[in-house]
This record gives sequence, structure tokens and C-alpha cells, in this order.
Amino acid sequence: MANGGAASRGPPDGSPAALRGLVQQPLLHAYEARKDPEAHGFGPAEPDGGASFVRTCFNGLNGLSGVGLLSIPYALSEGGWLSLALLLVVAAACCYTGLLLQRCMDASPPVRGYPDIGALAFGRGGRLAASAFLYAELYLVAIGFLILEGDNLDKLFPGTSISLGLGRGGDGGGAATLVVSGKQLFVVLVALVILPTTWLRSLGVLAYVSASGVLASAVVVVCVLWTAVADGVGFRAKGRMLNVSGLPTALGLYTFCYCGHAIFPTLCNSMKEKKRFSRVLVICFVLCTFNYGSMAILGYLMYGDDVKSQVTLNLPEGKIGSKLAIYTTLINPFSKYAPMVTPLATAVEERLLLTAGSGSSRGSSKRSINVLVRTLLVVSTVVVALAVPFFGHLMALVGSLLSVMAAMLLPCIFYLKIFGVARCSRAEVTLIATIIVLGSVVAATGTYASVKKIVLDY
Repeated sequence: MANGGAASRGPPDGSPAALRGLVQQPLLHAYEARKDPEAHGFGPAEPDGGASFVRTCFNGLNGLSGVGLLSIPYALSEGGWLSLALLLVVAAACCYTGLLLQRCMDASPPVRGYPDIGALAFGRGGRLAASAFLYAELYLVAIGFLILEGDNLDKLFPGTSISLGLGRGGDGGGAATLVVSGKQLFVVLVALVILPTTWLRSLGVLAYVSASGVLASAVVVVCVLWTAVADGVGFRAKGRMLNVSGLPTALGLYTFCYCGHAIFPTLCNSMKEKKRFSRVLVICFVLCTFNYGSMAILGYLMYGDDVKSQVTLNLPEGKIGSKLAIYTTLINPFSKYAPMVTPLATAVEERLLLTAGSGSSRGSSKRSINVLVRTLLVVSTVVVALAVPFFGHLMALVGSLLSVMAAMLLPCIFYLKIFGVARCSRAEVTLIATIIVLGSVVAATGTYASVKKIVLDY
């Protein structure tokens, strides 16, 4: 029970001796904390003791099959046909680093999320670094959802506007009105629709929402295929074999497609059988890569180098396939926004609850803080989405800088620090070093290219 008391005081120091003890004999108190996270303030508790394997797969697929699906043809047009090989490389590397995160969590049962892994590796500095990249990535991805919806709904319903009365004007004039139209209007409306989903705290419940998002991702690909075959668009574009100048942008967008690492620890902790999470990762990455590759090939064959940052913006107006594809994107923010902002919202809520103290009023305060924090998060993402409408460039920047750090570099660095190079095989060290080099190149070149394009277009 001495070890259990140590666990109750906080995570282990990460030394090799401590790690060996943790692996050989899991701590009782840490195990109980994982069974009942609500009691310890770690995060949402599942009403049935944890999410099932299938539910976790849906949550994982939904987290990976994000807005990158619509931008993947544009990424292929930037890099050329040969860059498809890089898509497979990025997918394999990100799947492997996801497994590294799971191993880091298994090394210390008290670890609840990505920031805890950073703390286990480098203490407070590691926690701050992981939190900064993690939450910035999640926040910008949520903004990308809103920009995407505003663009596509404006294409579907051009000229839509709403006039809001603001009271009587000065000097006895008529009532002042505010006209909201186009993309701005749809961004606000979509935010109102997704707001209630952010108030859900159980990932087991969110799995039902995620299932609709997974289905929507598959339907969009089928609709694009239908447009090419039945609506007369065809596959007439040849495209380029390789565009070296566009590879940084392509790699950034490819990496962005696999930016689900931020929620992997949350998904793992939500499972009934956490040991099966590695299977969840493999299934999710294989299915998502197939879906991404299919969309990339279809979109590039249809429109070639003229494909836009969202392939749905290229689809012909008035066609059944086009309308269904755009209508289906309505499901994306509804199903994906909440799982993405949950880690960020939970971190803010826990910080506020620490200041609220304990007592009989804690339950009501917890619910009030939950609703307030998540509502303010939605409002802030709406404001940024209205101010920065460059979807393609923003997603390339997120992928090149934040997603590379969260999905490639940090998992490798944390893993080597926690377990030590000496305890890893030569092949494992070589593979990890290769991923670090690849990630560093993508981060440097992709960030420069995307920032340059945003500055030129602003």
C-alpha cells in the first residue's frame, strides 16, 4: 500500500526504476482513479464503466476523418501523383506514434491525457509544451470546421441573408438594422446547431454522434464519385507526376489529415478494455487512409490542378450528387466539433473547479462551469472563423506546425525520454529518429510556405 500512497500524491518521476515498478505492479489507487475519473476530477466518466471497442472505433474514426477529407484532392494537386506515397508514409508514421503514446500511458497508470505524458517525460516544462501544441491544434481545427461549413453552405444557398433590428436610430430616424449574409451567416448558424453537442461529457454517448460523422465521410466520397460518373464531370484531368515546390503544402495537409493524437489518450481512457486500444488505432488508420486516398484520386482525376481547397466547391451546381455531398457536410461539425474541443474544455473546467473548492455546491458549480466554458469556446471559434476565412492555408499551417508537433515529434521525444534510448532496440531507435527528421522537415518547410501564402492573400 506504500506504492498506492505514492500514486495518490501524483505521477511518478519517470525514472527507469520507477517505470519498471509501475509496469510490473500497477498501482491500486491509480487503477481506481482510472475506473472512476469523475471522483478525482480527471475527466468524463462513462455511465456503463467505459466505452466499448466498437464505440471507441467510431470515436477514433470520427476524430481522424475530419475536414482534411475535402482538402486532400487539393493536397494531391500541390504535390503531384507521386506524393501519394508520402500520404502512406505519413499515415504509417502517425499510427506508430499513436502506439508510442499508448505505451507511455501504460508506463504510468496515473497518466490521464497528453499533457500528463509530457509531465512524465520532462516535468512541468513537458506538460506546458504538450498542452500548448495540443490545445492550439484542437482550437484551430474547430475553427476549420466552421470555415468549411460557411463556404459550402454559401455555395448551396447563395445570396442568403438575415436582417436584424437593432432599435430606433438617432434623431428620430427609423429602426437600425444589421444584415448578416453569405459565409458569415452560415458560420453563426452552424455554431448554434453544434453548441448543444459540446455540452455532452460522455464519450460513450458521443460515439452515437461520431457514428453519423463516419457515415458522412463515406457518403461524401460516394457522392463525388457519383458526380464524376453520372453527372457528366468525368475523369479528364491528367495532373502532374511531381510538383516539388508544392510538396511542403502537400505534406502539411497530409499530416493534418491524421491530427487525432490529441484525443487518443482521452479515447484510450474511455475504453472498458484499454489494452485493445492498439487495435483501435490500426483499424482507424487503415480505414481512414483508404477513404483519404480514394477522395484524393477521385478529386484530382476530375479537376486536376484546378481543384479548390475544398473539392465540394468544384462540384457543379444543381446536380443531385453535388447537393447531397454538400448537405452531408452539415453532419461534419455536428459530429466532429464536440470530440475535438472536449480535451481543451475539460482542461479549462478542471482549472476552474480547483478554484471553486469542494462542498455540496460543487456539483451544481461543475455543471454551470461545463456549460459556460464550452459555450464561450464555441463563440470564440466563431469570431476567429469570421476573421480568418482562408481554409486551405489555415489547415496547411495547422498541419505543418501543430499537427506535426503533436502527431510526430512530441510522441517520439516523450517516448525516448520516458523509456530511454538504451532500453529500445536499434531498429526502434532508427525508426523513431527517421520520424523525427521527417517531421522536422515538414514543420520547417510547410510552416514557411503556408505563412507566406496567408500573408500574400490577406
